[in-house]
Amino acid sequence: MLYSGFILGLISSLHCIGMCGPIAMMLPVDHKNPAKKTTQLLTYHLGRIMAYMTLGLVFGLLGKGLFLAGMQQKLSIVIGILMIAFVLIPEKVFAQYNFSKPVYKVISALKTKLGSQFKKKTFKALFTIGLLNGFLPCGLVYVALFGAIAMQNETLGVTYMFLYGLGTIPMMSMITYVSGFLTVPVRNRIQKIIPIVTVCIGMLFIMRGLGLDIPFVSPGNMSLFVQGDSICKTD
Repeated sequence: MLYSGFILGLISSLHCIGMCGPIAMMLPVDHKNPAKKTTQLLTYHLGRIMAYMTLGLVFGLLGKGLFLAGMQQKLSIVIGILMIAFVLIPEKVFAQYNFSKPVYKVISALKTKLGSQFKKKTFKALFTIGLLNGFLPCGLVYVALFGAIAMQNETLGVTYMFLYGLGTIPMMSMITYVSGFLTVPVRNRIQKIIPIVTVCIGMLFIMRGLGLDIPFVSPGNMSLFVQGDSICKTD
């Protein structure tokens, strides 16, 4: 199921163009030196991926705790349902609840710090921009974190979010080179693909948890994921 992290990152990067695209286009990179610009972009992406991996560690540990409680299959089913619910429930429903209110001051501080880094042109600033960017609230990052929890292991949680971040790199890099390569009509069509792919990934997690004895998709008597160096049996 680790591969779903990369697929989710690849698809969600299409959404990120609208949300984080302006940040990518404003990066203080050297547009006159292609080699240096590429290195600077990679530094920015490294910062983002480090943020995702940190979140993956936290949520992977959470999933490990649930695994040790004997909830591995139920957890995978619940995660799949949450992924599907996230894209099927209208956004206006979520808008009624300000989930970020308890951490509003933290988010505000992140944005302030992020803004100050654009005045600098150092590699440290680019890494910091990426790091702070990765911690900003994003719906599809939340979906990816559902997947990190379902990995039920801190190492796999980190790996899942690493692959997610890796999947976002191609599109997020392209926008800095060709800012107008996606017209509004094309972007709208792409946006319609995102919920479909997310639902498919959610269904995979549900099938995984059901233990339908389908090789590589829904194992029957084996654990959903490898824990440590051994493969554990399900309940």
